[in-house]
Amino acid sequence: MSKVGLYFGSFNPVHIGHIIIANHMVEHSDLDEIWMVVTPHNPHKKKASLLANHHRLAMVEIALEDYDNIQCSSVEFNLPQPSYTVNTLAHLGEKYPNTDFCLIMGEDNLKSLHRWKNYEIILENHHVYVYPRMSEGLVEHQFKNHPKIHKVNAPIVQISSTEIRKSIAANKNILPLVTPAVWKYIDEMNFYR
Repeated sequence: MSKVGLYFGSFNPVHIGHIIIANHMVEHSDLDEIWMVVTPHNPHKKKASLLANHHRLAMVEIALEDYDNIQCSSVEFNLPQPSYTVNTLAHLGEKYPNTDFCLIMGEDNLKSLHRWKNYEIILENHHVYVYPRMSEGLVEHQFKNHPKIHKVNAPIVQISSTEIRKSIAANKNILPLVTPAVWKYIDEMNFYR
């Protein structure tokens, strides 16, 4: 049974921080593969800065061209909205019965896990791999020594898609923050200006 880590995000745009985390997880844990799951635009939320699903998906695909064990997934694009992680995991479990799906999340998300829809079911059936993030607040007591939650000593990457979008709008050089192919895509499509 292969072990796949699901790394969810809007990836708006995908940046080297995302890739550093995904690569660290696949190289330094027992996960066989990482699927970067591009989350769809929530139709109930107005977010002008969020690029169309297919553009964000295309950027993740081109960012991952050189990585054999990390792939892009659009699984949530075809699921009912809003997409809840518990439903996505159930869908993937039915579709790929011989795969053990795990969640990858930053420590900031772990702090709010108790507010997720059916988080108990997620923890009953799936392992969670947590990477460190600089964030406020405390991890809930019930998650501190949970047998299904594994802290991975990944690098702390302080790069944010929000800051990248602001920098592009302000005509700043963001070349070190995204792969050259992703920058070419953003630049040619004139995104975030």
